[in-house]
Amino acid sequence: MISDEISNDFLRSNSMFGGLTNSELNIVRTFLVQKSFQKGQYILVQGETNSTLYFIISGDVVIKKYHIDPKKDEREIVQLHKGDSFGEMELIDIQNCAASVLCLTDVDTITLSNSSLYQLSTINLKIYTLIIMNLARDISRRLRSTDDLLAMLS
Repeated sequence: MISDEISNDFLRSNSMFGGLTNSELNIVRTFLVQKSFQKGQYILVQGETNSTLYFIISGDVVIKKYHIDPKKDEREIVQLHKGDSFGEMELIDIQNCAASVLCLTDVDTITLSNSSLYQLSTINLKIYTLIIMNLARDISRRLRSTDDLLAMLS
């Protein structure tokens, strides 16, 4: 469970929790876990397993990706900050991490695991459906941005 210092309004500011009422967010809160990471620490490593979505409540991270060799061709994809989330793809498709996430500062997060999301689906299908639809929208927005970038490179 997460601290009472993190308000439902703050949660609702992230698109993942959009459309949820206070009573629904109070149910979701019981499945969320706070985790902290230190500057320079990797939260996720490309190719390793992950079954958790991370929502940044403070700090900055960089998403890095490599094609073949992480020591030679790792590239910065994007920096994420307070209010951003990552790990959505692994939460939904249950694949290994598509990229690495490195802390640029000390970082505090709220996490939602795949098993917690499943438990949520068994007790309140409406909340589960809203979260999944919100995640799908976020992933779709990111895919559109990637498509635009690829089109510019052609």
